[in-house]
Amino acid sequence: MSPWISPLAQVASDCTIIRPVTIGPGCRIQPGARIVAEGGGRIRLGAACIVLEKTSRQDCTIGDHCLIGPHAHVVGAEIADEVFIATGASIFHGARIGKGAEVRIKATVHLRTTLEAGAVVPIGWVAVGTPAQILSPDQHAAIWEVQSHLDFPGFVYGIDRTEPDLMRKICARLSEELGPH
Repeated sequence: MSPWISPLAQVASDCTIIRPVTIGPGCRIQPGARIVAEGGGRIRLGAACIVLEKTSRQDCTIGDHCLIGPHAHVVGAEIADEVFIATGASIFHGARIGKGAEVRIKATVHLRTTLEAGAVVPIGWVAVGTPAQILSPDQHAAIWEVQSHLDFPGFVYGIDRTEPDLMRKICARLSEELGPH
């Protein structure tokens, strides 16, 4: 359950790195970064990654030579090599980002979405589904059409969306799991 950090990585002294996390050679984990593997998930960062601040319940893999900007949110995703994730971008559980893809400022790659190699999600846009449809944020109905079938509460928390008191159950489960921290 302890993290493994390559002796060739540099990790700022105020970072939080918890549970099964592997940090490869040449990585630079900057001040304020949080890399937390929760609920049995593992996090692996390949070689020469730069992380500017992360947490996950599920396995999360970040390939070699990736840049993840400040305030980006990456959780339970598989990110190939040479990917750029810009400031404020969000990559959700079960997402797969292909080699050389770019997720630009405040863009989103949604739950269980596959973004092909070399693809670009423009500033503020949303990629959803497999293969990804890349939609502008004003297309909420089209985004929800795909997203609703991806089952966020079931996939991430193991709780059916139709359960009564859904948010109470999700919060209770998270509170219990996070207690040992």
